[in-house]
Amino acid sequence: MLDLAVFLGNPGGEYERNRHNAGRLLARKLPFYDDLVWKKKFKSFYASLERTVVSPSLSPAGTLPPLHLLMPETYMNLSGRAVRAAASFFKIPPRGIIAVHDELELPPGTVSLKYGGGLGGHNGLRSMKAELGTADFWRLRIGIGRPPGRLPGEGGPPGSGGDVAGWVLSDFSKTDALEGSLTAAAELLVRAFAEEPESLLPEWKKKTVIPTADRS
Repeated sequence: MLDLAVFLGNPGGEYERNRHNAGRLLARKLPFYDDLVWKKKFKSFYASLERTVVSPSLSPAGTLPPLHLLMPETYMNLSGRAVRAAASFFKIPPRGIIAVHDELELPPGTVSLKYGGGLGGHNGLRSMKAELGTADFWRLRIGIGRPPGRLPGEGGPPGSGGDVAGWVLSDFSKTDALEGSLTAAAELLVRAFAEEPESLLPEWKKKTVIPTADRS
């Protein structure tokens, strides 16, 4: 069962709508977001709530530990410090953690649930692995695509196709299917809180939630 959700991104108003902040933007789509009380803790904004708020069908309050939510305030490349602080305090193993983040290797309109594996050059995931000592934690990936240009398989090496750093730190465009992607990802995250995430992998390993023709 998942016990800690980490919404990766950068703090500060200038980064708020950046592609790199997809994780933090998703938090506001959670149906229980208005019930959360965020406090400064673990070098983050931190909140918790009873499982029955997530899903009334779960065991009564007190029989399951609360759900913990974290928005690191350390900037992306040091996110792992905040995650380790919270995980250590609540004694949550890496397998009980899910990182919500932007994903270059998925096109806009695509959402993916994944456990472990490579980091895809993502600095937030890299920091989490360094601090936790393993990459064996869950990820909820929100596709942002790569910047325009030659892509792998189209004559360009991995990582080609424009300025990646500039791309992730630029704001979402109207064609990025952001709202629909965040809504679908939030619904998936709530299901992952209430169910064993392994049961969701067959459907959500890589799912197009907003077809290209429907983006506007």
